[in-house]
Amino acid sequence: MELENRSVEVFRMDTADFPQRLALTGRISQEQAWAGELATEYRTVELSRVGAVYYRAPGAFRFPTGMSGPEARFAAAQARAGLGGVLSALDCRWVNHPTAMARAEYKPVQLAAARACGLRIPATLITNRPADVQKFAAEAGGPVVCKPVSSPVLIEDGRLKSVYTRRLTRDDLLDLRGISTTAHLFQAWVDKAYEVRLTVVGRRMFAAAIHAGSDAAHEDWRSDYGSLTYTTSAVPKPVAVGMLALMDRLQLRYGAADFIVGPDGRWTFLEINPCGQWDWIAGATGLPIAEAIADELQGVS
Repeated sequence: MELENRSVEVFRMDTADFPQRLALTGRISQEQAWAGELATEYRTVELSRVGAVYYRAPGAFRFPTGMSGPEARFAAAQARAGLGGVLSALDCRWVNHPTAMARAEYKPVQLAAARACGLRIPATLITNRPADVQKFAAEAGGPVVCKPVSSPVLIEDGRLKSVYTRRLTRDDLLDLRGISTTAHLFQAWVDKAYEVRLTVVGRRMFAAAIHAGSDAAHEDWRSDYGSLTYTTSAVPKPVAVGMLALMDRLQLRYGAADFIVGPDGRWTFLEINPCGQWDWIAGATGLPIAEAIADELQGVS
């Protein structure tokens, strides 16, 4: 890891190890801020020595077998409030702070913030009413896509599955059964020349153009990674200014944003993931994202 290469002391932990393989002791008093320690079977760290936290993809707590469903849910709530609460209270650099991430993950919040920051966004509808979908499609005057409002990943029959963006056909719009079961997100289709994954770390930006090599990838590049090719890209100044304003508004130090670049060269913001993948982009393009994250954790500008 980049930080270890810089001789920076690193303590790794997974929240899934709590409480069976990770122990917490936290103390606070009128005279002293939060102190104590986190301990795994291999290492221990004093809370007062934590200078920065890279917070990404925490695992679900694992509890001893034999607990009932209600007991496990109660224990998980206590663990989240206890371990999560103590860690969140640490006065240090966060990439990113859990509370900021939790708010920023809401796509309605992202879209409103992006619009307020001057970024171009597609017309969007979130609803569980089929009639509103038909009205939205008629007003869009062109194709409409449906995508998940939240994480596109689910587990069914023990298998990991993904729900991809899908362009609706005329037959889809005639039969919208199932829309009423939960919230769905619909957007006007934006013509694209290619897409951009724009990784923002602090005030630095790393843009990778994603070129689709199949019809499926043109609709949603996540559905066909094997067909993709990548090039680095410059970021237009209005987009850069808008993204920095968006990061400030969402209180993020790291974000992986997705844009569509149209045939006319205009960039359209789709979403920002405060916990988004970056290693595959760095590997495909050589962009120094790991180095930038290490800089950000160390407070190096």
